[in-house]
Amino acid sequence: MKQFQKESENTAPDNELAIAILVWLSGNPDMLNRFCALSGVEVGQLRALTEDPGFERAMIGFIAGHEPTLMAFCNDNDIAPETVSRAWQKLEYGNGFEP
Repeated sequence: MKQFQKESENTAPDNELAIAILVWLSGNPDMLNRFCALSGVEVGQLRALTEDPGFERAMIGFIAGHEPTLMAFCNDNDIAPETVSRAWQKLEYGNGFEP
């Protein structure tokens, strides 16, 4: 898996970021349970979720929507919070978003 850097100029493609989030969640049972409870996705459905067109939005939105979770994910993965925020804004507002 590609390593993400802290520099805010280095943005990861949405799918790679979403997969990194899923991997992080799988190693944090409490966070995984929280994601499942909020999204309505069952643990057994996670693999299928990766093929869903809303996969990136679900993963990135979950992390971006709660600052303590965002900071924990970013600290554990050496990713700048701005990287996640930019990806979320792009998903939310489309390619026309200009920071």
